[in-house]
Amino acid sequence: MVSALRIYAEALAMVALSAVIGLVVAPWWGTLAVDLLFIPAVLASGTLYGLRPALFAAASSALAYNFFFTQPIHSFRVSRPDELVTIAILFLVAVVTSQLAARMREQARSAAAHASRNATIAGLARRLLSCASERQIGAVASRELARVFDCNSIVVAGLLDAVVIGAQPEEAQLSPSDVAAAAWVLQSGETAGRRTKAIELGEWLFYPVRSDSATLAALGLARDNGTTPVADDQLDLLDNLIDQVALALERSRLEAEARSAEDLRARNQLRSALLATIGQDIEPRLSAITSGVNGLRRSGSIDKVLLATIGSEVAKLHRYLSNLLDLGPESDMRPVAAGDVKIDLFRRSVTKGGKRVHLTPKEYSVLAELAKYAGRVLPHVHLLRTVWGPAPEHQADYLRVAVRSLRVKLEADPARPRLILNEPGVGYRLVD
Repeated sequence: MVSALRIYAEALAMVALSAVIGLVVAPWWGTLAVDLLFIPAVLASGTLYGLRPALFAAASSALAYNFFFTQPIHSFRVSRPDELVTIAILFLVAVVTSQLAARMREQARSAAAHASRNATIAGLARRLLSCASERQIGAVASRELARVFDCNSIVVAGLLDAVVIGAQPEEAQLSPSDVAAAAWVLQSGETAGRRTKAIELGEWLFYPVRSDSATLAALGLARDNGTTPVADDQLDLLDNLIDQVALALERSRLEAEARSAEDLRARNQLRSALLATIGQDIEPRLSAITSGVNGLRRSGSIDKVLLATIGSEVAKLHRYLSNLLDLGPESDMRPVAAGDVKIDLFRRSVTKGGKRVHLTPKEYSVLAELAKYAGRVLPHVHLLRTVWGPAPEHQADYLRVAVRSLRVKLEADPARPRLILNEPGVGYRLVD
């Protein structure tokens, strides 16, 4: 009340100052230009205080001009029609001016409010960028929201078991009713808590922090005196800040999933490499043992029961090895197909039209490396270093001989290759 009286008193003081200036100027230049002296007072009132003080200044200006500058002086009566018109025009001009000034003031206030809101949103987004985990996001979000709205703040996550991931003050606690309200928000995605229709008991008012697919967390706000934590004109700002928290939580979740997928892929690659090594190292030895057992059986120089036992155990090992290789990821275990040629990298077998093709170790190594990157051009140096090691990496003739031999064994027409293509001056590519 006191501040409102002060505003109107200051507006009246500016009108009075304009009247005093007019009284000083009138003896020199007459009263024709005095009415314009009241316009700055109206503009100042509208710019500083708004529409109502400006209208008050406009009415006061018209009355002051009538009282001090029209006949009869020091009276609110008007004896001349032209002076009545002057007063009316002064009042109308003052009213229009006051509205324009008030509108400019409101626009300036709105622009300042939007700038402040955008700065607040950008500040929270910038602080959340440095957060890697849910708890870091919860700590930053609760601290910033408590500062912006000057209230207590808490962030709860976890659909099955509500867990506090951030609170301001840090010692803030939830009552059983508040825990139930937070769990309701996490499950339903609707606002719940104090002074709401859903679980209105408790001290906290919880808002959902949502992504496109799920409710990621519940944001609780409360005041020590029990009043509403967020005014109606601040709800839009709150929604924008909650959106920033949701983006940060969604980013953290996706990054965690990406890390988990990368770890899984790395484990699968390691397992695939180990399985491939086991197959390459053990299967030839089992085949050698089987061949030796068959040779001993034909010679008849060793007990047949012992040979049968050895043969049975070797067969079991073959079966175990086959089952072990089948444990690899299906996408990694699938043979690479190039036309009617199939390359099984884990069983080190190459077939053409369903028939097995015999390759030398170097030929197979070149073909296996091309199959790993089917469709891509592998440089000469890469193939030489991978198959022959670093010493002969510039001896392209080694590679040409191996590729020529592969084409003879795999191509329908080695002179017009369709599977292993040469990229002149670059390397070779396996057409998948």
